[in-house]
Amino acid sequence: MKHILSILVRNRPGVMSHVSGLFTRRGYNIDSIAVGETQDPQISVMTIILKGDENTANQFKGQLLKLADVIDVRLLPYHQSIIRELVLVRIKVEPKNRTEVFGIIEVFHGKIYEIHEDTILIEVEGNPRQINSFLNVMNHFGILEIARTGQVALPLYTE
Repeated sequence: MKHILSILVRNRPGVMSHVSGLFTRRGYNIDSIAVGETQDPQISVMTIILKGDENTANQFKGQLLKLADVIDVRLLPYHQSIIRELVLVRIKVEPKNRTEVFGIIEVFHGKIYEIHEDTILIEVEGNPRQINSFLNVMNHFGILEIARTGQVALPLYTE
């Protein structure tokens, strides 16, 4: 089962290393990690996605709260949160399949940033399932380069 840890931290050098080191020391792999400043430049939010049971997620929450630069930790419900990531991908394209590629980009609400004779640079944002689907389709044409962000998330309010 996947879990989302939303961690408020002091925006200082080395904080990301301390937080990720906690997972490394316990032999856990982080599926995704993203960090960015909040509206307060002295505070950042780290979003970590990990696989494990509920007990494991709660244990990490407790361990994270013991770190000096961690302000707060929230466990977000994975299936009741908005999760997004971004991918930049450069693909091979031939004149004969250019129209097909443009159609696929449109279906995924992507943006084209650069077109050359035999390559296209594309940006797509969405949930992890959408990004994976897009990349699977683009593999057919040939992915030359890829840059993928970590996932960010906020919970849905269900009232």
